[in-house]
Amino acid sequence: MKAIETAVVFPCAGEELLGIVSSPAAPASPPRHGVLIVVGGPQYRVGSHRMFVHLARHLAENGVAAMRFDARGMGDSSGPRQYFEDFDADIRAALDALFREVPSLRTAVIWGLCGGATAALLYVQGTRDVRVGALALVNPWVRTDVTQAVTQVKHYYLQRLLQGDFWRKLLRGGVALTALSELLRALRLTARAASAARSTGRTQVREGDDDADLGVRMAHAWAAFSAQGGRTLLILSEHDYTAKEFLETANMHPVWQSNFAHPLSRRVDLPEADHTFPQPEAHARVERATLDLMAEMA
Repeated sequence: MKAIETAVVFPCAGEELLGIVSSPAAPASPPRHGVLIVVGGPQYRVGSHRMFVHLARHLAENGVAAMRFDARGMGDSSGPRQYFEDFDADIRAALDALFREVPSLRTAVIWGLCGGATAALLYVQGTRDVRVGALALVNPWVRTDVTQAVTQVKHYYLQRLLQGDFWRKLLRGGVALTALSELLRALRLTARAASAARSTGRTQVREGDDDADLGVRMAHAWAAFSAQGGRTLLILSEHDYTAKEFLETANMHPVWQSNFAHPLSRRVDLPEADHTFPQPEAHARVERATLDLMAEMA
């Protein structure tokens, strides 16, 4: 089945946004569930190594309508750049456009990478949009001082400290003082987290903690979405620091463990993959997992 692509321009808060709708050319039946791809970070609708283009076309070739778009201030959309915490209006406008272009749709999946995944969770939390039946969260972005430090120590600095060239550079003055200060700061924060874990039985984050507010909001957004019958697919890349930091955050709040164990939640780990999974086998697994999610909604 081939894909038909249509460019659409739609309004959002006084600006004009550009999207590309990929639709099945000759579906056996009109598509009932669509996918809205939300881009994370300062990227536009094509994505690294054209990942969003390939994903949208693959979905359409398999009978699923998909749309990728530029949020305000990115790509070919007008207006000042918006950060993922302020994407609600952009996502709502894009969903409106997708449902107008494909009137047979009944529900949609919001598929987000990195900050796009975080934006998807914040959107369903803030809007309770009944059109959203599922979320596909890929390497979600969540960062606190503590989780960044723990991730750096566990997955970067520990390896560097075991390498002879690090100590040789240090003795020759080849390691900058700023790098040393960053290491010491990371070690202090990691020690603080470890101390908290010993005193409480686990490292817990309380709602209202300033440096953990985003992670807490995401956790409760997921829980509320599941309670309303929404499905959630979590995809994590093995060699991605964003994914590792997300898991460190999840270990700091018990709600995350309940989210992962919920019967409407599913997790897919991508071995050997990095943040944007350029490896063909990793990208193929993402496509299969997304189509499996669509089949579960049928």
